[in-house]
Amino acid sequence: MPRTLFEKLLDAHLVRRFDDGSALLLIDRIMMHERTGSLALQALQAAGRAVANPAHAFAVMDHIVSTQPGRGDDTSVPNGAAFVAAMREAATNAGIQLFDVTDATQGISHLVAVEQGIALPGLTLVCPDSHTCTLGALGMLAFGIGTTDCEHALATEALRINVPRTLRVVFDGALRPGVTAKDMILALIARYGTKGGSGFHVEFAGPAVTALDMAGRFTLCNMAVEFSAFAGAVSPDRVTLDYLRHKPEIAHWIDNDEVVSAWLNLATDAGAQFDHELRLDASRIRPQVTYGTSPQHSLALGERVPQPNDDADLRRALRYMDIRAGQTLDGLPIDAAYIGSCTNARIEDLRKVATLLKGRQVSPHVRAICVPGSTQTRLQAEREGLDRIFLASGFEWHEAGCGLCFYAGGDGFAPGARVISTTNRNFEGRQGPGVRTHLASPETVAESAVAGCIAGPDRTQLDEVS
Repeated sequence: MPRTLFEKLLDAHLVRRFDDGSALLLIDRIMMHERTGSLALQALQAAGRAVANPAHAFAVMDHIVSTQPGRGDDTSVPNGAAFVAAMREAATNAGIQLFDVTDATQGISHLVAVEQGIALPGLTLVCPDSHTCTLGALGMLAFGIGTTDCEHALATEALRINVPRTLRVVFDGALRPGVTAKDMILALIARYGTKGGSGFHVEFAGPAVTALDMAGRFTLCNMAVEFSAFAGAVSPDRVTLDYLRHKPEIAHWIDNDEVVSAWLNLATDAGAQFDHELRLDASRIRPQVTYGTSPQHSLALGERVPQPNDDADLRRALRYMDIRAGQTLDGLPIDAAYIGSCTNARIEDLRKVATLLKGRQVSPHVRAICVPGSTQTRLQAEREGLDRIFLASGFEWHEAGCGLCFYAGGDGFAPGARVISTTNRNFEGRQGPGVRTHLASPETVAESAVAGCIAGPDRTQLDEVS
């Protein structure tokens, strides 16, 4: 019978099914970061257990580390240096590979997993980070877990999950110039809500998805968790193979015909049945910006903020954001602009932003910061001269890390600041106490930084970027 990508991944890793609808799965790869991974490794050691397969477990310094240039172990996060030291010691004791603070391979775990050949089509991968679903763009089953589940996976190479239902989200038509994968996922969540994917494994499909490059597909899958999905994925195709071919740690697999055939055969079969399907017309999507404190509080530039009526959560969100119902976001002054996070800080994102920034200046009252998603991305951008464009325009150029995407007591923006950001979450205090975060694409963030207010790229610039 025709099968979906998810069904193929599940079947290939199934150890046992249970009567309650759960299943025990083989876990191929485990990623950890210093904020929670050291706790799992320490608990495992305290229980007298070893990591079952150290060659398939990896640790990354990304959440607590400073993003300031020239950083070391010191971080502004309370007790941050202790987290770094604990991760380093735990990884050494467990005999697993560590991507340390100053390593050329360091970065946000979801980018490192791709760059280092850890994430591959057809595999299962878990990490104590909800945005692990990013990696589903490669045609794999990748999902976030808790610290206790991480300990269990390290000890047994298996996890019990509640098997989700399947949902296909089809983007018909073609995107207009300047409309991005970030706009696609925000439009989806705005239409169906943050619970729209709850209980489902979501496969993104349709002509607008197959036309995306891998950076765009990673962005779609990254925010599947904001849709409350168990995980997100895109069926592997020639775009996937071409992308992997240019990754030094992975390229050798592309020369193996059997491997390539197996990867392409993971794609959902024609006629495969999903439990549910949603369809959107990609040609109708416009650049999106959020106005509230949830990704579902999103609208197209030029649209008016809706009336909250009896929606208490929306009333509170508008008070927090200091936004009025009925207003448009265009022209709303901003204090800061942020390019970064596991959602939109890949080399492709930085190239597009540099195209928009070249020869232009960030508004004098805006603090603009770029944090490449990995050290490899930063070094590649510097080889291409992108850093010089960012710096000349008035952007700060930082080291890779998660610090300015979420507030952990260290890096953050000024209290009450209004920030337009390429990140994935905009709840109260996400980027610092009282900070008001508007989610948007890298192109919209760049144009807003120059304008000093929320603004979309003009038509000429959009054509250049596209």
